[in-house]
Order: sequence, then structure tokens, then C-alpha cells
Amino acid sequence: MAGIIPSALLDQIRAANDIVEVIGASLRLKRAGANFVALCPFHREKTPSFTVNPGKQIFYCFGCHKGGDVFTFVREYENVSFIEAVRRLAERARIPLQFEFEPGQAKTQFLKDTLLKINEQIAQRWQAALANDAAAQVARDYLARRGVSPEAIRLFRLGYAPDAWDDTLNWGRSRGYDPSLLEQAGLVIAREGGNGYYDRFRGRLMFPICDEQGRVIGFSGRILSGEDKTAKYVNSPETPVFTKGKVIYGLDKTKRGLLEAGHAIICEGQLDLISCFMAGVKNIVAPQGTALTAEHCRILKRYVDEVVLCFDADPAGQNAALRALDDLLESGLAIRVAVLPAPHDPDSLIREKGPEAFIACIKNAVGFFDFLLERLCSTHDPATDKGRLAILAGMSEALLKTGNAVLIDSYAQKTAFRLGVAPDAVRSEFRKAPAPLRGRAHEPSPAVQPPATSSKPGPADFWLLRLLLLDDDLVPWAAAHIRPEWIQHAGVRQIVQYRFKAALEGTWRGVAALLGEFPDTSLQQLITEAVSETRSLNNRAEQIKQIALRLRDQSIKNELDALTARLGSPALSEEERQAILRRQQELRSQKKQPLVPLDETPSADDPPASKPDTPTE
Repeated sequence: MAGIIPSALLDQIRAANDIVEVIGASLRLKRAGANFVALCPFHREKTPSFTVNPGKQIFYCFGCHKGGDVFTFVREYENVSFIEAVRRLAERARIPLQFEFEPGQAKTQFLKDTLLKINEQIAQRWQAALANDAAAQVARDYLARRGVSPEAIRLFRLGYAPDAWDDTLNWGRSRGYDPSLLEQAGLVIAREGGNGYYDRFRGRLMFPICDEQGRVIGFSGRILSGEDKTAKYVNSPETPVFTKGKVIYGLDKTKRGLLEAGHAIICEGQLDLISCFMAGVKNIVAPQGTALTAEHCRILKRYVDEVVLCFDADPAGQNAALRALDDLLESGLAIRVAVLPAPHDPDSLIREKGPEAFIACIKNAVGFFDFLLERLCSTHDPATDKGRLAILAGMSEALLKTGNAVLIDSYAQKTAFRLGVAPDAVRSEFRKAPAPLRGRAHEPSPAVQPPATSSKPGPADFWLLRLLLLDDDLVPWAAAHIRPEWIQHAGVRQIVQYRFKAALEGTWRGVAALLGEFPDTSLQQLITEAVSETRSLNNRAEQIKQIALRLRDQSIKNELDALTARLGSPALSEEERQAILRRQQELRSQKKQPLVPLDETPSADDPPASKPDTPTE
């Protein structure tokens, strides 16, 4: 866990990274008056609705409503964490990034940083060995046979671990690293009895494993000797920087392809991914091994809404596709399965028949339950009672986990057709499935529920926010005359309260800095929309007074309506009834009064003032 970045340092990094320059490096910006416009990178459009405001240092899209500051853009565009976005912009501006750590946290972070440094250095060492060492010829020959190009070797940073028991140990000592630290990095193993260490990776083709930011966090080593008694692949153990079930190989290079395609192709191995990527199929990933975990699915859900499982055509690969169902359903991802012609995997299919053949298989991928029905019918004889029962059991167990009545009924009909029976009979059998098999049938996972959408603020709330963010001179008057409880929209109320507090304490740092105080994306969008609104504001001082009156009067009306509703209660005592009537009279009198500072209480005996016209919206 990283420490806290001081606000002053965030402001310095933000100020050093002009948003027009940062976004202009990725998008083609065109000037439009005081702003710049471009086609939005976050949704498909033909007419530019993405606006960059250099004065406020923010962006906003009038089409999809995404908005924020320079940190938000890097985070959203690169699909990285906030900390990583800050890190990249700090490096761009050559500003040292410093954290404020809690006790004990600094030590943990230092260890992680050291392990990342070791991984990067040993990756470079193994890259050089693959390129130059005579003993690495066996690895170079293997890559040549597999059709891995020099460009792919460079891009994916493939290397070679020398076939020695102490090569990494000696390398570490030459760099001043204690063997126990190399052990924590997963590079060496302690001998039994505590008598020294030996290298984990020896005589293997090395695949660096990177996190989403491209940092080397672990390794996978493939054997080249062909010994039957030796595992084909050896992977790094779990370390402070590497958790196997949370890492997807290749994601650092393919995440942009995932976002653009809208779906992810999931293959089994590193060479499959490299072959696909170099053939132009950029939206591909590979979990560590064939085991797809719930965490893998949650990571993918950040990029895509659909996955295409493309495991090997052998039984192990097909079974891996079946095992992935529960976690994929839990994540809310739509699932298709691409069946490759036996005996091919993606790599061999592309090498033998070209990328077009692989792309055709992906386009023809079937829905998961079509794949399941076909597999069950191929492994069980639909013409026998035993086979029919097995097929029914397999389909019902998987389908009832979805909790989707339409899907269940649709595949009840398809199953009935394959078995040559009436659909009602299959539906009846599905309903008989024992409770444990139903999984989430009665209550769909929260992950697949449609996201709740925040209500839009009313015109008065929205224009109040707009005025307070665009004109600092209005804030003192507004803070003295507007009660936050008058504001109906919770998000606007929260932002306005912060604006008042910052003005009172003298800590206001501008709209771009304000976005950093509200990590909730809906609030960031609300702020950027208010500032980016194109309608003009005339006579702002008069408008904010009119808006304040409208907010006050609406608040009074809401309270009057609630009191009137209470008067209808038969359980109301006479004393309570009289108190309500008095309060109603007070509210009606207040509504006739002009606005006064909040520390002054208007009197019911004061003469009524005429109400000014409401602002044009």
C-alpha cells in the first residue's frame, strides 16, 4: 500500500503538466474559441464533443459526460490507478514523487520498491544473455522454430537464464544484494538445512511478468532441454509484489486493445499471446496458467464487458473453459467460447494458417451455453437414458447459476431439441434441480446488477454550483446568505459546502484542485459539466441572489408540505397541532421577507419585500 501524497505536491505536479499538452500528446485537439475540442476517446462519436478548458485545466465530454483534471485523464485513458497517474505525470515533469507514510508503511514500501528494482535489473541481465551468450543458442533456436520475431523478443523482453546453480546468486552479490533479499524476490531458493541458496531459474527461456503499469513483478521460465521429469514451466512464487491470482500476462501491452475492441480474448500461454499480438490481435490476455480466478475477472471487467475463451482444443483446455464459468458469471462478464480446430492452439493456428484463420474462429465464437451443450452432447450419448440425464444435469447446474429466467428458458428449448423431447419436460427437470446446484438462481450477484445512476440536479442547484465555481467574487455573499440544507441535490450540496469552507479558511486552490478532493467520478463529472456549460452568464451578482431566493422558497415549500401532511394524522395531539400551525405561519412570513445574512433572523413583523424575477435558465 502506497503512502499519502501531500496536497501541495499534487498541486505542483498538476501545475507542471498543462492539460492541453498532456491530452494533445494522445488526441488531435483543435482550437474552438478559448477551448480545444476533439473526438472523445471514451465513447464512439463522429462529431467532437470532448472539450479541454486550458483556463480551468479540466476536460469534459458533452456526449458521455466524463470529465476531470489532468490526473483523471491519464487515469481514465491509460486505465491505471490514481497513484500511477500521479507517478507518470511526476516523471513527465521531472518532479520527485514523495509519500507521507504511516509507521511501518515506509519499510514495507521500501521492500517492494527494492524487489521491483531487482526484478527490472535481472530482466535486463537475462535479455542480454539471450542476445549475446553462446550458451543461449538453444533458446534462440527454439524461438526461431516457434516463429518468434526479433521485434517480439524485444517488445516482450524475453531472456535466457544461464544453466548454472549460482549465476543469479553471483549476479546478486556483484550488485550488493543479500541472498535473503533475492529469495524474497523469488529468484533463489534456500537449501534444505539452511546451507546456502541456489538459483530458481536455470537454463530456461524467461518471460518477464509485468503489472498493468509495465513493471516487472515476476517471471515464468520455460525449459528448453526436453527432459520429461522437469516441469515445462517454472513460475515465480508469491512475493510482496507478485500474486499469481491477481496478475494477467500481457495486460500492460494489450489494455488499450481491450478498450478499443470491447471484448477480451483469453488464451492459455505466453507464446499464444505473443503470437496473436504480433499478428495484429491486440485485445488478448493470458492468466498465469489456465486457472482463471475471480480477481482476474474483476480486473478484466474494468476494461471490457465480454470475454472470448480461447483455450487449447485438448481436454485440459476445454475443461479450463468450463471451470471459468462461476467466476465469469460472478463478475457480470458476457461469455463466448472459440473452438479451434484440433490439434491447434492460437500460436500454431496462426503460424500454419495465418492470422485470418484465428480471427475467423474468434468471430464465430459461440455463447458459453451453446458450447457447453455441444460439449455435453459430444461426451454423453443423447440417444441413451444415461446420456440424456447427464446432459440435463450439466445444463441445469450451469444455467441455474445465472439466475436469468430468459436464458434458462431459451436453453431449455435448445436442450430439448438436441435430446428430441418436449421443452416443457426439460423445464420441469430444470426446476427439480437440487438447491445447491441453483447457486445464485434466486438472487443475482450484485456485480451483474445495473449500476445506480445519480439523479441530475435541478436548474437552481446546477446554476448555483456553476456560479460559485466560475466567479470567486460571489462566494462570500453566497456563504453568508445560502444555507446548504436549501440545496436539494446531495452532490451539489457537498461541493458547495466544501467551496464555502475553502473560502472561509483561505484554502481554495481552483477547480482542478477541487476535483482531487472528490474521488467520486459522478461528482467530478458534475463539477466539470458545471464549469464547461456553454450558456452565458449575465449579471452574475443578480443571478445568484435570484437563485438563493428560489432555493430558500423551495425549501420553505417543502417544509410546509411536510407539515400539512402531518396535520392529517389522526394520532396528532392538540398541542402538536397548534405547534405545527404556528410553524407554518412562521414559514409563510419568512417567505415574504428578503434574503438576509444567516446570522440575522427575519422577523414575522417585518414588511414583505417584492420578489425579484428568477434567472433565465
